[in-house]
Amino acid sequence: MGTLVPILVLGAIAAAFALVSAAMGSLLGPSRRNQAKLEAYECGIEPVPPPAMPGRGRFSVKYYLTAMLFIIFGVEIVFLYPWAVHFDELGLFGLAAMGLFLVNVSVAYVYEWRRGGLSWD
Repeated sequence: MGTLVPILVLGAIAAAFALVSAAMGSLLGPSRRNQAKLEAYECGIEPVPPPAMPGRGRFSVKYYLTAMLFIIFGVEIVFLYPWAVHFDELGLFGLAAMGLFLVNVSVAYVYEWRRGGLSWD
C-alpha cells in the first residue's frame, strides 16, 4: 500500500487541477453569446452548402460514429500487447483475465456488427 500512495496523491492532484481549471474557466471567462458562436463549425466550411457549391455539404453523423467505433476497438486491442509480452509470467490467471477481456470485446463487436454500426451506406 505504501508504494501506491504517491500514485494516488498524484491522481488526486491531477483530478483537482482539472476540476479547478474547468470551474475557473467557466466562472471567470467571458460569456458573450451571439448567433455566430452558437452555430456549428466545420473547419471553416459553412454549415449549409451554398447553391454554387453542391458538393461541399456537412459530413454525415454516420462518418463520425464509424470513426469512433474504430478508435474504441483499436484502443481496446492495444491492451493485448502487454499481455502478449508477459504471457508466460502471468500464468493461468492472465490467460483467464485476457479470455474474459476478449469475450467482452467480441460481444461488443458482434453487437455493433448486428446493429449495422459497421456497414457504410
